[in-house]
Order: sequence, then C-alpha cells, then structure tokens
Amino acid sequence: MNRDMEGRVALVTGASEGIGLATAKLLARRGAFVAICARNPERLEQARAELAEIGPSEAHQLDVSDSDGFTALIEDIAARHGRLDMLVNNAMSNNYAAIADLTMKRWRKDFEVNVDAAFVGTKAAMAQMTRQGGGSIVNISSTNGLLAAARMSSYSASKAALIHFTAVAAMEGATLGIRVNCVVPGMVLTRATEEYMTYSGETAVRTVESIPMARGGQPDELAEPIVFLLSDAASYITGIALPVDGGKSVQLYLPS
Repeated sequence: MNRDMEGRVALVTGASEGIGLATAKLLARRGAFVAICARNPERLEQARAELAEIGPSEAHQLDVSDSDGFTALIEDIAARHGRLDMLVNNAMSNNYAAIADLTMKRWRKDFEVNVDAAFVGTKAAMAQMTRQGGGSIVNISSTNGLLAAARMSSYSASKAALIHFTAVAAMEGATLGIRVNCVVPGMVLTRATEEYMTYSGETAVRTVESIPMARGGQPDELAEPIVFLLSDAASYITGIALPVDGGKSVQLYLPS
C-alpha cells in the first residue's frame, strides 16, 4: 500500500460505518492520521477499534448539525496536531416522505446535516488550510442531487445544494492551494441501504436491476475515488462532482 499520506491529518464525518468508515480506513492505510466523528456511540467505538488496528487515529462523538461543536472539533484537531490537511464531509440525513407529509422540521434537518454542516466544516477547515498553505476537501453528495425521485424532496434538494456549494468553495480556495471536490454516489450497500432493501422487497430488486451495472456499489468502491481526490494525484482537479454510481446518472430511460 502506498504510504503517500504520511504526516497528514484528516477528519472524516459520519465515519462510524459505510462510506465514511471505508474512507477513514483507506486514509489510515495510506499513512494519514485520521480523526473520525459520528453520532452513534456504539458504532463509533467499534469504528475506533477497527481504525486503531490500522494506524494512529481518534474518534469523537458529535452531531455535525451542532455548528459550534463541529467548528470547535476542527479547531481542536488543527491545534493539537498542528495542521488539518483533509476533510471529508460525509455525514448525512435523509427524511423519506412525500411533500404533503414532510414537516418543516424534517426538511430543515436534512439541510442542517447535508448542507449547513458542510458549510461550517468547510469554513473552519479552509481557515486552517489557508494558514498552512493548502489542503483538500471532499463533500459527499448523491445521485439524488442530480436526478429526481418521489418522496426525496428534502434529501435531494440538500444534496443538489451541496454540489453547487462545492463548486463555489473550489473557486474561493483555488488561489489558496485548497481544492474542494464532490463525490456523487449512487446506491451503495451500506447498513441503511440493506435495511431499505429488506423491507422494500420487489421495489429494491427493480432498483438494483435499473442500475446499468446491475448492482449496488461497495463502500470501498467509494473510498477509492474519495481518497484519490484528496491526494496529490488529483492536484489539478477542483470543483468537480464525480458520479460513482454504476452508470446511473448518465442512463437514458427507455420503457421496456
């Protein structure tokens, strides 16, 4: 394994499982010191133990919608380690409901976690990265931010906003040595997806069959492009929204 990230410090949010944990593990294998945060204490502790077997790391229980707490965490990590080189805004909220049934509270929760927290994290990280001469940020959106699906209004709108926020942040960071990019996953076989597939039955089967590659992705298949965009191999890439979705976002629907 290439240890090209030795001496670098990374923070991955929503990293107690799924894409976030897979990304944290890959960063650790590449030599980075990895801090993770998540809400669920039991899953966070399990993730901490798994990361500790790979390399130096730390875990923090935090809901990233706590803006002051999130800012304080980033500032603390940067102060204790002398730098923050990489940030992955991966934590997410998804309230699944028809518009007629969706409350303003649930609508706002998706924006608080999916957009507001990315803004807060990016702002705090960019302040530190500016002082140290550069860094890299990757935001995790969704194909729901590109394509419409019923009952996904708050999630889809927030993920679409995140894509454009990424582009604006990239413009502001470009002359500061700060790159900001976005990865756009399709269906990924995380715990939440597997729970959905369990109770959705035939709908889940048809969803998988509708993906051009006829399968969902694995968390490791998302971690690789995320870490690529964080790495020096992507030194001239900023402002992009990279779909990693088995071809779904470019698929032309033709009725059978």
